[in-house]
Amino acid sequence: EAACLPKFNPKVRRGLRSLGWGPGKGWGIFSLIIHPGVALEDSALGTPAPPSSLLPSSQGPPSADSTSPPSIGSKAKDHQPSAQESLPPPEANAEAIHFLNSLRQEELLMLFFSETLVMVSDAGEPQGELTIEVQRGKYKDQFGVMAYFPFVHAFSRGFIDKILCGNSILGYLSWKLEVVEQHNQEFIKFHVLPMERKMSLLKQDDQLAVTRIIKEGEEVKTEATFFPWHSIAGFVSQAANLVLLRVMAWRQTVPSNARFLALDTEGKLCYSTYQGLGSQTIQVGHQQVEVFIVEQTVHSEQGIPVSCQFYLLSDGHLAKRIQVGSPGCCMITKVPILREVDDIEPHPVFEKKPLVWEEDMELYSRFVDRKEELRLSHNSYLRQHPEAQALISDFLLFLLLRQPAEVVTFAAEYFGPFAMRRPLTPALRSSNRPCPFHELEPEGLGGEEG
Repeated sequence: EAACLPKFNPKVRRGLRSLGWGPGKGWGIFSLIIHPGVALEDSALGTPAPPSSLLPSSQGPPSADSTSPPSIGSKAKDHQPSAQESLPPPEANAEAIHFLNSLRQEELLMLFFSETLVMVSDAGEPQGELTIEVQRGKYKDQFGVMAYFPFVHAFSRGFIDKILCGNSILGYLSWKLEVVEQHNQEFIKFHVLPMERKMSLLKQDDQLAVTRIIKEGEEVKTEATFFPWHSIAGFVSQAANLVLLRVMAWRQTVPSNARFLALDTEGKLCYSTYQGLGSQTIQVGHQQVEVFIVEQTVHSEQGIPVSCQFYLLSDGHLAKRIQVGSPGCCMITKVPILREVDDIEPHPVFEKKPLVWEEDMELYSRFVDRKEELRLSHNSYLRQHPEAQALISDFLLFLLLRQPAEVVTFAAEYFGPFAMRRPLTPALRSSNRPCPFHELEPEGLGGEEG
């Protein structure tokens, strides 16, 4: 029973048991995560705030008895470490890290949509709703840099025995599903002793800050934990889990023998595994649909493993969710329009056809007109400038008389004296004749020879 009820005081536990909420009593249908818990009320559905802002202002500074100072990788209470606590921290294996590194932004963009499921009891009575929305959102980091990240907003709300319950998750993730910032709150509105639990995850430089706040009536307990960033490779937060399940459904595969990291109900690192249970046809309304079943298990070091089965459509939509041990479930009432990969058609290729313009009467007529226009223009110019024809005739005559091997060089030497910026040619010709295409001396650096 300790694994199915949060660690509240005995009065709260007796209240839960009096309502019949123990192992297998249906509380799991209200938990967005696979471990049982309590959930978030409407006031927490806005933009998430930094963990420090989650402290209730009306409570004043927490007392030393109810608040634990932060530590690195563990709670900051002075105690004698047990044999279990002395074990090395869990680490994700290579298969899990490789699967997260294989995620592509184009693939995740296909999984951005919202969905709503109805929570039903074992008798088929509606208990509430579960809504999951994944979209692209703007996020401003601690340095004021704005970037686009996957944004997850999931919340549930309903009644059990006329007691209001709810849960919500707000999270920003990287494109590799690393947690950037996440806030989740859970609540149950007992008339005598309402309960509320909050957890915030925030990436701070090279570490992950985890803040937990548990409120039972007027009593508030706060715990802060810091994990080095390198020690949580392969960590899958609650928000990332919802996206990761869509990826598995889209790929129709589950990473074999992958062992991820997750946080249990006490905020401690533990293993999280996924197992594919194959395909199955289920009834949704008046339709039958094929679903891909994935079972996730969180292996808490202090409690029994808790499992949840997700029945996923081919495009990642969640058709049904069952928490093992809970008779209630979440399911859709109508089959959504399935999303498919857009087939990109290749660009049409047009073969180049030879153009025989002489056979085209319009093109040939335009050619003849243009040719005649240019001939008349050239003749007119030469009549107006007879020196041009004399100059060209003189050059051709000189060229034919000399018949040089390098015609271009000969032409450069012939027309060189006509250049305005060309230095004067020496009176005596030198055997080391300069190139006619370059100046004899750079402009402004020349001097008179002695």
